[in-house]
Amino acid sequence: MSAGARVLVLGGGVGGLEAAAALGRRQNISLTLVDRSPVHYWKPALHEFAAGTMQHQGNCIPFKDTAAKFGFTFVQGSPVAVNRENKTVSLDTGATLPYDYLVVALGSRANDFGIPGIVDHCMFIDSLNDADALFATFREAVQKARAAGEKLSVGIVGGGATGVQLIAELCKSIDDARGLGPAVRKSLLNAVLIETGPRILLAFPEAVSTAATQQLEKLGISVRTEAMVVGADETGFSLKTGEHIPASLRVWAAGVRASDATNLLEGLERGRSGQLGVTTTLQTTQDPTVFAIGDCARIDAAPIAPTAQAARQEGQYLGRALPEIIAGRTPAPFAYNDRGAVVALGDYNGWGMLDAKRSFGGGLLSGLAARLIHEGLYRQHLAGILGVAPTACSTLREHLSPVKPDLGA
Repeated sequence: MSAGARVLVLGGGVGGLEAAAALGRRQNISLTLVDRSPVHYWKPALHEFAAGTMQHQGNCIPFKDTAAKFGFTFVQGSPVAVNRENKTVSLDTGATLPYDYLVVALGSRANDFGIPGIVDHCMFIDSLNDADALFATFREAVQKARAAGEKLSVGIVGGGATGVQLIAELCKSIDDARGLGPAVRKSLLNAVLIETGPRILLAFPEAVSTAATQQLEKLGISVRTEAMVVGADETGFSLKTGEHIPASLRVWAAGVRASDATNLLEGLERGRSGQLGVTTTLQTTQDPTVFAIGDCARIDAAPIAPTAQAARQEGQYLGRALPEIIAGRTPAPFAYNDRGAVVALGDYNGWGMLDAKRSFGGGLLSGLAARLIHEGLYRQHLAGILGVAPTACSTLREHLSPVKPDLGA
């Protein structure tokens, strides 16, 4: 890595790593990436880690390896202070890192909306650690319920892609686990999906919401819509109507809010959900040396949904635009290319809305085609990091030897 403008990237998710990979080998840039985790993972797959249907091996990529490949420095830690006047970031490790340009790619977390009991009595899947903790809790709950001959009650709040995919993946986990299977799941699992809105998967056409609801109900899952949660305790969720929904395992997967670490950047414009306001060159509106991308950024001129697709495009854009800015030139504005959206319910079903100019004639896809595209998006991301051949080998290996979740049966 050559000396040059010091670029500090906070967060090694999809957007942060895309930016670091693109900028790391630039001759006029010295880039450092900071992340609290030692590994990079695909955040849209957290529900699979949480269900034990995806393993760490081959899917969690050490940052030290990507740093060596793409020519940047990796520092593990979490930011605890940002001094924009002195242009330094302090980490929880005691280190202080200087920068000329700061890229904030800290991602997002579920939004508990300040509802009583949510933080204390619910699990989340905002990070790999969260997902691992959820799987450990789920595994233990399955064992206890089977030993006692009781039902395992699971309640998930949030009818967006995260909640819908998670509840289906937990079913798949039991179906695929050694010694268990669909028959055991039907007698063991009592699961409910709770959504405040009129239907689940509001970002998709109503036909997809209807089909997904039917698929979940076919799996024995109760889908509750127009159900506003106003509290949670160790026994379950309380609704605005006064109804109590029992759940021994409670997961909150509703809402999106920028990472709390973005609060360290005082004096910058931010949106209602904490996102940093940025211009069409992804520079924060009040400090042109600070950039924000991904879920923690909001382009006021053209708001974009917080998705991995958007974060990836923003990271790639910054890889082209930042060298132009460093050179004193004005880059072309960021233009988001919405290629559609895909949601997969384990191996049971899937749906996709695709750009007609890019994929299979576009429109709405379902079933195997949608599930393959869902996986393909992840594999495409992996190929950009690991290379095509290693990704192809790992994909083949996983399909030839599918993961059997260890639920202790």
